Amino acid sequence: MSKVPPVILAFWVVKILATTLGETGGDALSMTMKLGYATSTLVFLAFFAVALAAQLATSRYHPVVYWLVVVATTTVGTTMSDYADRTLGLGYVKSSAILLALVIAMLVVWKKTTGAIAVDHITTRTNEAFYWITILISNTLGTALGDFTADDAGLGFEKGALVFAGLIALVALAHFFTKAPKAILFWAAYVLTRPLGATLGDTLTKPHEEGGLAIGRIASSAVIAAVMIVLVATTRLRKRTT
Repeated sequence: MSKVPPVILAFWVVKILATTLGETGGDALSMTMKLGYATSTLVFLAFFAVALAAQLATSRYHPVVYWLVVVATTTVGTTMSDYADRTLGLGYVKSSAILLALVIAMLVVWKKTTGAIAVDHITTRTNEAFYWITILISNTLGTALGDFTADDAGLGFEKGALVFAGLIALVALAHFFTKAPKAILFWAAYVLTRPLGATLGDTLTKPHEEGGLAIGRIASSAVIAAVMIVLVATTRLRKRTT
């Protein structure tokens, strides 16, 4: 049986919430609790390792375990990206280019190894390994892209969110009205939902003088997590039958 949820509208809504939670949760640990990017990355890597081990041990899709791994990739992606961009001084442009190249390389290797890039039907350990590695890199890339758009490009958080929402809309139109490969469109949307979540998270939590709403990171994370739980529990995401 497939170990991932069906790709429906609720999937993308919860994915955006998970990426927003990754931004607010990652910043809560590294900034609000002042653990720093390096220590926070180690904490979230441990969280990711535990969640992924639980996911790999299952034989079918379990919504709680699956979405915990997704959230883990967004939180560790946030702190890893911030550490590379700010502490190591790599910068948003260089890190985004490197991570984008890694995502493309991963998809190419995936296709050559298995013959197809899986999207919503993961039944083998090989596909599952490629799936989660690609997600981890994608969410790290998305953090760098979101910060680049908001800071280096000077668009701010709200305009940055609109830019990525517009790009996601274009991918959706391509899905419905073109013959573009569905797997490529899926992963394009997956990458773009991360910077959308990053800019939305910063819009919620950054101070007013920086263009945010100044809502606490911990409070924002708790509310977003609660909404995710409700959506997963009340939609088709709560179980997978095929």
